[in-house]
Amino acid sequence: MMIGRKEVLAIRMSFHSSVSNHHHDDWPRHPAEREARLQSEREAKKRSDLIDQELNRQRAAEKKADKPVKILLLGQSESGALLSTPARSPSHSHRLVHLNVVRSIRLIVSALAEAEAVSSSGVPPSPDDPVYPPITPELLTLKMRLLPLQQVEEALLGKLTPGAKLSAAQDSANPQRDSSEVYINSATPWKGAFSRLMNNVRSSVDGPEVNEPQDSRDARQLLYACSEDMIRLWNHPTIKLILEVHRLRLEDMAGFFLDSIERVTALSYEPTDDDILKARLKTLGVSEHHFSLKAGNVVPQSWVVYDVGGARVPFFDSVDALIFLAPLSCFDQVLAEDETVNRLEDSILLWKTIVASPLLKDTSLILFLNKCDILKAKLASGQKFSEYVVSYGDRPNDFEHASQYMKKKFTMIAKQYSPEPRSFYSYFTAVTVMRDMLVRQNLTRSRLV
Repeated sequence: MMIGRKEVLAIRMSFHSSVSNHHHDDWPRHPAEREARLQSEREAKKRSDLIDQELNRQRAAEKKADKPVKILLLGQSESGALLSTPARSPSHSHRLVHLNVVRSIRLIVSALAEAEAVSSSGVPPSPDDPVYPPITPELLTLKMRLLPLQQVEEALLGKLTPGAKLSAAQDSANPQRDSSEVYINSATPWKGAFSRLMNNVRSSVDGPEVNEPQDSRDARQLLYACSEDMIRLWNHPTIKLILEVHRLRLEDMAGFFLDSIERVTALSYEPTDDDILKARLKTLGVSEHHFSLKAGNVVPQSWVVYDVGGARVPFFDSVDALIFLAPLSCFDQVLAEDETVNRLEDSILLWKTIVASPLLKDTSLILFLNKCDILKAKLASGQKFSEYVVSYGDRPNDFEHASQYMKKKFTMIAKQYSPEPRSFYSYFTAVTVMRDMLVRQNLTRSRLV
């Protein structure tokens, strides 16, 4: 059992608090109260000693173990960064998929509610106000029928972060500020939180089936009962127009499953590998992932992956390789925190900063130009790449030319801004094709795997 430093601090603070409180109590104590206090202090001291023993055992094990390969994972929000490994428990990860579905539906309902409020206000719209299509009684009925999904969302969020409530952003009147992505803070013991979501059940593929908890069965059955209404809402022409008014493309957002509602809400649904890769559990802050990989008869190699923000790079100067994820599909999007900054431009600026960092001059660079499938779909639908990337000029508006242009741009930055020559690898990827053999072969040649 790995004990985190924050858990250690919390337990020890509890111990010291129980000791110090004794000085503020009225004296003399009743003998029974005094004995209860002493017993509490003995138990706290015992827990503290056990923690010391566990920490010493961990330090000794770390000294004996081989040096792990350290990987730093970087990229802007929603770039497609690392997911939590517990999500790969196929018999229980359907809950996270269901949570992503519910969040997407709530985003649509929020946009519909705003359109309804504007339409029913009776106030003549100004030239700057959005123009919504007429809201039909059918849509209002669907909205009411889908209200129980909020209970499902709250229940699943409660599993992830006990005591959590829906954030203000989720309940805001502006759907553009909402997020369909699930997130928790890395300052909390999130891996334990995810274990609670999975009910601490980690069975192997060949292991016996474990009975599903009642609350999970209830959520599954409610989603199944609402599946037809969700499909009708998502496919309704008026909803498409409302989302266009808000410039919302749910297809481009993390954890999008609305094109597979019938499949993922079936009572017998078990997530595929692609579903698990698409599902989102965003972590705010720094996440550290430990795992081992074994190839043939070779001794297993320990790995440590740090999933961090670019501003925290100075704290990770001893890593073996850096993986940077740059989503190409965001060429027509802006940052949520600053709507004057293009997201693709922000990725380029972040890449320059990382490449030029003297602390990472000896680190191998691995660039994943991610979400290529979404980029291809956008360009095929008529979105003009040159309207957002002015330097692209009059080149053909297709995936092949646009992707190669961006690859050359990132490669040039790697060569121009690196303090010293170093290994550099770049790949085109999509969310669900990270198992590409070419990537594995090149990582093997780079001695990282």
